[in-house]
Amino acid sequence: MNPIKVGLIGLGTVGAGTFHVLQRNQAEIRGRAGRGIEIAMVAARNAERAKAFQAIVGDGVPCVADPQQLVDNPGIDIVVELIGGIEPARSLVLQAIANGKHVVTANKALLALHGTEIFEAAREKGVVVAFEAAVAGGIPIIKALREGLTANRIEWIAGIINGTTNFILSEMRGKGLDFATVLKEAQRLGYAESDPTFDIEGVDAAHKLTIMSAIAFGVPVQFDKAHVEGISSLQATDIKYAEQLGYRIKLLGITRRRDNGIELRVHPTLIPASRLIANVEGAMNAVVVQADAVGTTLYYGKGAGAEPTASAVVADLVDVTRLATADPDHRVPHLAFQPDAMSDTPILPMADVHTAFYLRLVVADQAGVLSRITTILAEHDISIDAVLQRESGEGERQTDLIILTHNTAEGRMNEALAKMQGLPTVLAPIVKLRKEELA
Repeated sequence: MNPIKVGLIGLGTVGAGTFHVLQRNQAEIRGRAGRGIEIAMVAARNAERAKAFQAIVGDGVPCVADPQQLVDNPGIDIVVELIGGIEPARSLVLQAIANGKHVVTANKALLALHGTEIFEAAREKGVVVAFEAAVAGGIPIIKALREGLTANRIEWIAGIINGTTNFILSEMRGKGLDFATVLKEAQRLGYAESDPTFDIEGVDAAHKLTIMSAIAFGVPVQFDKAHVEGISSLQATDIKYAEQLGYRIKLLGITRRRDNGIELRVHPTLIPASRLIANVEGAMNAVVVQADAVGTTLYYGKGAGAEPTASAVVADLVDVTRLATADPDHRVPHLAFQPDAMSDTPILPMADVHTAFYLRLVVADQAGVLSRITTILAEHDISIDAVLQRESGEGERQTDLIILTHNTAEGRMNEALAKMQGLPTVLAPIVKLRKEELA
């Protein structure tokens, strides 16, 4: 059988890694796919980069500076999009689909914002859009959700799905350093971009969570409805107190099925230190899936990097090659559920989300303060799990009061916090973090 021809758009870290993995493991890949997979053309938007890559690979693989030339090439069967961002990636992907080509992409932002449009276009043309590399790098979490857990009703997913933030939090906890100091170190080591906003503010994690939620619960991708908080305002003090209480703080993406809707949220979260996911350190990723039949499963590994991500891209290429001649109506649906079985289950606003909380209040060190605060919580039907009182280090006249609560509605907690913040004995803005047992 003739080899399938691939066009690779993007010669950055992942693009170069994909090229080299495909070349290095060609024999093994052919044995698994049933036919050869060959890169027939490469495109980079930077003409100098295309020219430099051409010099490395020789004349056997043409390298062009116009991705449109690749997308319109009738000899290309699969287009691999690795340039990232929304445009021109969206236009190129849609044109590739219109030209009847299958697509492999690692672009989580594109799918989180325009996945519904792209998957519908692919369904109409009878082509495949594969995107394992878009979530958690080399960890095969998309395949697990779409295929491995097909027999299950998925209840919730919780994931550390951004290596930059996990590295920062690990360093803050292990070395007692503040956020700004660790961020500079992460940038020096290459874990963080020069502009780290998408990572540290939780946007990157929310893109990935949106995709996983759609697959898990059979709903459209709805990034605009996700609640997103990052770690830039997280203080080393709270990491220390959490540790004393038996918890670790991680930036988690959480999506959960409820009777009245679906939770879709990214934020710093206290997790019991005894949980496996709480012990994922450095730039590693991990995803926990809770399902009714299989119970709890954990997926762990490198969530970024040239070859880990290339591993997922090439795996998608093998899958698409196997499916290229299959009846489109009998392929695994892009979002696991058949199009007519997709649900319009609403995404819950944060006010309706139920979770436990960690509160840190800087209060005047005088009689009656704790009593007034606990009274306000009781008035809002919020029960207390634990209380810790520590000197704040700012003098003898004030103290840090740390409270862990049981589960309550976020809206109810916000009302209670507003009343507590108004007390003259509360001397600074109250710190509120969410706590998940993940049991």
